[in-house]
Amino acid sequence: MVLLAPSWRALQQLINILGYCAYNIDMSCNVSKTVCMIFPPKDKRKIVAHSFPYLKLNNTELKYVSEFKYLGHIISNDGKDDNDVLREVRSLFTRANILVRRFGRCSVAIKTVLFKTFCMCFYGMELWKCYSAGVINRLKSSYTRCMKTFFAYPKYYSVTAMLFELGLPSFDTVFYNRQFKLASQLQNQNALLAQILLVCV
Repeated sequence: MVLLAPSWRALQQLINILGYCAYNIDMSCNVSKTVCMIFPPKDKRKIVAHSFPYLKLNNTELKYVSEFKYLGHIISNDGKDDNDVLREVRSLFTRANILVRRFGRCSVAIKTVLFKTFCMCFYGMELWKCYSAGVINRLKSSYTRCMKTFFAYPKYYSVTAMLFELGLPSFDTVFYNRQFKLASQLQNQNALLAQILLVCV
């Protein structure tokens, strides 16, 4: 569950309501896993304070964090996705190393299916909007490196030739397709919602 509020007092009121409702249905919130995050405004002149009192849930103080892993996606209070991209870099190398150890002797056809299944599933890639060029290039080079390692290509072999021979998409293509798919789904949902509202009216 995520609670969002424009001010400290408003968020404390939401937390109080959460605690009250949970108590009424005989539930308890795990305060050790509950954290708070402040998203400062981009315009520094609009910053009202650099520190805030602790928010409390059932008289227990909640700690403040600058980043938090929510549903597998790392959210940072600066609005940047660099840490989440780096998470995917580490995950990609882990998956690729497992494939090399377990399926390194398989045929190219089998390896291609395995690579598509385990090394092209970049979790949360569609949500990346604010990232540095250096970090995204690191993931791009990791993608190419893992592909060369798994398919036993020489280090300096042409990337274009390798992609053509294997019939696999480049990282840029994967990135674009994922973001385009999300945009199309959101557009279709907005159109459907508009039709539903029109019918209801």
